[in-house]
Amino acid sequence: MTTSTAPASSPLLPSERRAAISLAGIFGLRMLGMFLILPVFAIYAQDLTDDHTLIGLALGIYGLTQALLMIPFGMASDRFGRKPVIILGLLIFALGSLLAASADSIYGIIAGRALQGAGAISAAVTALLADLTREEKRTQAMAMIGMTIGLAFAGSMAAGPALYAWIGLPGMFLLTGILAFAAIGVVRFVTPDPGAMAFHSDAQANPARFGDCLQQTELLRLNFGIFALHAAQMAMFVVVPFALQKTLATAEHWQVYLPVVLVSFVLMVPAIIVAEKQGRMKPVFVASVALMLVAQVLMAFSLDHFWFIVLALLLYFIAFNTLEASLPSLVSKIAPPEAKGTAMGIYNTAQAFGLFLGGMVGGWLAQHYGFSATFIFCGVLMSLWLGLAMTMTPPPRVKTQMFHVGPMESSHAQHLAAQLTVFAGVEAVTVLAEEGAVLLKVSQLGWDEEGVRHALAHEMAMAAEA
Repeated sequence: MTTSTAPASSPLLPSERRAAISLAGIFGLRMLGMFLILPVFAIYAQDLTDDHTLIGLALGIYGLTQALLMIPFGMASDRFGRKPVIILGLLIFALGSLLAASADSIYGIIAGRALQGAGAISAAVTALLADLTREEKRTQAMAMIGMTIGLAFAGSMAAGPALYAWIGLPGMFLLTGILAFAAIGVVRFVTPDPGAMAFHSDAQANPARFGDCLQQTELLRLNFGIFALHAAQMAMFVVVPFALQKTLATAEHWQVYLPVVLVSFVLMVPAIIVAEKQGRMKPVFVASVALMLVAQVLMAFSLDHFWFIVLALLLYFIAFNTLEASLPSLVSKIAPPEAKGTAMGIYNTAQAFGLFLGGMVGGWLAQHYGFSATFIFCGVLMSLWLGLAMTMTPPPRVKTQMFHVGPMESSHAQHLAAQLTVFAGVEAVTVLAEEGAVLLKVSQLGWDEEGVRHALAHEMAMAAEA
């Protein structure tokens, strides 16, 4: 029986760094497939149809197939292997991109986007990353993926209009397909092969835990939040490109997106520091939802005023980036340690459904009731979310720490859990006997890390002698 007690501040191993960088790149490439077209798709699609409902469906259908297949793909990777399932998903995604690139009707693009979403590999990629990283370094590796997704979003908002002017939307879909094929090569030849597959409660969804997560009110609030956040995102971009086009040519829209995204990132950082380091997560969270509501209301009544649109977009991106960074952290703090992967699976599914519903409803409202109605819909979503956020229980000031100790008998696991609860700053202990993992929720204000590591090493040494 082995134990992993390397200091939390120790660097990633070369194999872990290689795994994290390569898998973050794969995530980033897939996100480009959605984000690159976001600021320009509606303008291109108006040459194919005058029905905004279909435009919104084409934008959002990606989310529907992703939501339906994300968890099944992760479960399939347990049975058929991580890399084969990821490669299959990337192949499906690439074929969807090529189908959209060759389409000459809105229905062809809808089919291509649906196929793109069907390559729902995020759960399988997360499981592979868990196989390739030590428990205590997994959060750091996951953070690299989250940062890559954020950069992909920011870069896409600026690069999308410029690429559109250069190669057109079919060319952008083609580029996405080519990058997906390149990602297959990365998986095959760059990403390390896992020595052995195992189930990781912190990273994978367990169907047996769905009921536990769906019964927790605080998690349901967060699930609604990510649903509403991404529904509003997709609904907005059925309309925003047309509003900007009144003043700027499509190829020049980057002149708006680039500065507002950069400024929003700069302003987001102090908000996250205040929330996490000073224990003011709820006030910052509620203020961000309120700011999002203000952005939607301002947009609804300023579609003919360019600088008000720019201001609304700035407020929107400040709120969006802060909330996008805060929500996963809140899920981690609130979810039971042994069901964190399940909670995140439900959370990600809610996000994908939001993309679908937002695009469809936003497009339908724009078609039948005008562009302002789309932002009123977004405002209603934000109002509901604000009410839920204001009544949420302040999240505990904790973080999760994980250690690998090797499989053990349940009686030994219970004894070890009892031993660890006595250390200062340890708020909760979960020992997963079959997985050989210890999950601790510890105070952000400080905890007896040295004592815990010493106790783990001592207990494992005693078990080895026995």
